[in-house]
Amino acid sequence: MHVEHADGEKFCCPECDRQLACYDHVSERRWRHLDTMQYRTILHAKPPRVKCPEHGVKQVNLPWAEKNSRFTVFFEQFAIAVLLATQTVQGAAGILRTSWDETWHIVKKVVARVKARKTDTVVQRIGIDKKAFRKGQNYITLIYDLDRSTVEVISDGNDTEAGNARFSQLSQSQRDGVEAIAMDISAAYVKAAKASIPLADTKIVHARFHVMKLSTEAADKVRRGEHRKLDAEGDKRLSRTRYLWLSSQEKLSEHQRERFDAVYTQQLEIGKAWAYKEMLRALWHHDDSASETVYFRDWYKRVIHTKLTPLKKVAKTIAERLANVVSYCTHRITNAVAESMNSKIMSIKRRVGGYRYRENFKTAVYFYRGGLNLYPH
Repeated sequence: MHVEHADGEKFCCPECDRQLACYDHVSERRWRHLDTMQYRTILHAKPPRVKCPEHGVKQVNLPWAEKNSRFTVFFEQFAIAVLLATQTVQGAAGILRTSWDETWHIVKKVVARVKARKTDTVVQRIGIDKKAFRKGQNYITLIYDLDRSTVEVISDGNDTEAGNARFSQLSQSQRDGVEAIAMDISAAYVKAAKASIPLADTKIVHARFHVMKLSTEAADKVRRGEHRKLDAEGDKRLSRTRYLWLSSQEKLSEHQRERFDAVYTQQLEIGKAWAYKEMLRALWHHDDSASETVYFRDWYKRVIHTKLTPLKKVAKTIAERLANVVSYCTHRITNAVAESMNSKIMSIKRRVGGYRYRENFKTAVYFYRGGLNLYPH
């Protein structure tokens, strides 16, 4: 399809909207348009330019495509819909009959455009979590909107510097508007939050998931140590029982529960560690922080007088951060959204066999999980 304009037609300066006569044309360009039936459709045109007294010679805005785009607006809208439906660049490219590079270019362009026009909307309740980009100490840190279940900010790393970089992407009004922050028990995240968020001490909530993860890992250390001792004596009671101690009772099958009961009644160290781990779960069943604090102190006294060294370390860690654990009763937030989003983010990575470049991975996260209005205006 070839498009031309009528002789004598006037156009607006893209800077000031002043109506001007056509000055000249740039060389012919091509845009991929929606297919006509089963036929790929290409739009050809020589975009006109105007000579504005104030802004000089400028190419006019075209009604069918955005500046520097290789696709018409209609095609781009359809491509976005296909990308969201297929959840993969390769799958969308097959339907659109475009190359991988062309399809990925749409993703990058859309994310850049949306981020440029994004307003400083206040996110009152946020979650902070890290996600491994590759194996080893290679992380990205994300800020989530807990109410909308969207990714708001991504920064490289998981230390204090990464935390500062993450918060710096929020405007001052957004930082001032934060009312509660869910995060793990990370000194780096706490330090970054206190440096950026006003009154962060009263807003931080160490999420239940992360606190219980610490206690579960501690119980597993007890199991491993005890299993090594028993195994050295030829005692196989704890062989293949890891799942039984890591899981809560309600998640066990009838057969697993019978096996668990048979080992638990033998008064092993892992049985005690498991019991204290399960007692800690009740910490979040209280109505106010005062009763939560009383419950924890009683639990702490019980644990600290045992010989369960890994669990004692966890008890001391929680005690140091207790104010930001019991603050759950004030803010009633958890990092469950973050954990759910993490699995969705990793599914994006798995579908394409992983992203080689960190920036591409971040772009894909924004596109698929950013809750952005992706379509062109």
